[in-house]
Amino acid sequence: MKKFKFKIRGNNYNAVINSFEKNIIDIDINGTNYKVELEQEIVRPKTPKLVRSKVHTSKEDASIKGKIGKLVKAPLPGTIFKMKIKIGDNVSAGDTLLIMEAMKMENNIQSEISGKIKSVMVAEGDTVLQGDILLELE
Repeated sequence: MKKFKFKIRGNNYNAVINSFEKNIIDIDINGTNYKVELEQEIVRPKTPKLVRSKVHTSKEDASIKGKIGKLVKAPLPGTIFKMKIKIGDNVSAGDTLLIMEAMKMENNIQSEISGKIKSVMVAEGDTVLQGDILLELE
C-alpha cells in the first residue's frame, strides 16, 4: 500500500494505492475508490530481495580476541540446512555440528576440537558468507 500527495490546478489530493494486478490498479483518491486501467502492465522483478540478519565478521573477531573461545566459521558461502547441536552441548573433535548447503551440496561442518557449545550465531535457513562466525566453543 503506497500513499501519495499531489496537487492538480491548486487542489490537494491524497491517493492510496490499495492493490495492483497486471495493468489494473485499485486506488483510493480522497476517500473515493477507483479501478484504473494502465496502458501497459507493471513489471515486477522476479528475484526476491535477500535480507540477512547480523553475522559477526572477522574484524569483530580481532577486536574481541582473548575474550572468546574457539570460533567455528563458514568455510564457504551457503545456507544453514540443519543444526545438529544447541548451546550447552558437549562435542568431541570430529563431531558434526551442523549441515550447510552450498553449491547444491550438503556439507557437514565438524568440530576441530573437543569442547562445550558456548553460543550459536546462526539458525536453520540463515544464509552465510565465507568466514562468517557460525558458533563458539569453550
